[in-house]
Amino acid sequence: MTGFRPAYPLLTERLELRPHRMDDLDDLFAFHSRPEVVRYTPWPVRDREETRVALERKLPQGELTEAGQWLVLAIELRETGTVIGEVLLKWASEADRQGEIGFALNADYQGKGLAAEAAREMLRVGFEQLGLHRIVAVLDDRNTASAQLLERLGMRREAHHLQALQFKGEWANEYVYALLADEWRTGPVSPRPGSAGSDQG
Repeated sequence: MTGFRPAYPLLTERLELRPHRMDDLDDLFAFHSRPEVVRYTPWPVRDREETRVALERKLPQGELTEAGQWLVLAIELRETGTVIGEVLLKWASEADRQGEIGFALNADYQGKGLAAEAAREMLRVGFEQLGLHRIVAVLDDRNTASAQLLERLGMRREAHHLQALQFKGEWANEYVYALLADEWRTGPVSPRPGSAGSDQG
C-alpha cells in the first residue's frame, strides 16, 4: 500500500470524524486545558499557545503514507458543529497488518456513548478499509472508564503490564486490549442498523 486516506467526512449517527482544521483551536483548547481530560493522555495540560502548536502538527494527519503513522481526527458533534474530542488510528505494521486506536473526549460530553461511537467507526475504517488483521488499544490500568468502553466494543484484555513506563513522573501499569478482523466481522461490535450510539460510555 502506498498510502491511505478515508473518504471524509466519516459520518456516524451523531458524529462527523474528519481531519483537523485551524478553526478547531477554541474547541481543542476547551479540553486540552482540562486536567481531568488529559490525566491519561500522552500530553500534559496545555495553554492556548501550546494547543495551537499541537493543532498545527495534527493538520496533515488525515492520511497515512507509511506504517508507523497515526490518523488523528477531530470528533465533531453534528448537531452543533462543536469539536468534542479526538480519535486516532495507528497503522502499526504493513507486513503484519497491525493497528492501534486511541481517543480523548471533552469531559462535558462523556457518559453519552460518543467516544464509543467514534472508536467503533475507527475500528470499521481499520478493518474494512485499511485491511488490518488486528487492532489494539493500550491504556493506563487506572483508566477504568476507557477500559469499560473497550470491553463494550468487544475488545478483549490480552495483557496487564506492571510498571511498564514512566508516565507523568510515576511508574504506570498498562492494559492491552485487542480485536481481530474475524471477531469484528462476526461479533456484536460490527455496525448494524440502529446500533450506533447505543453505548453509555
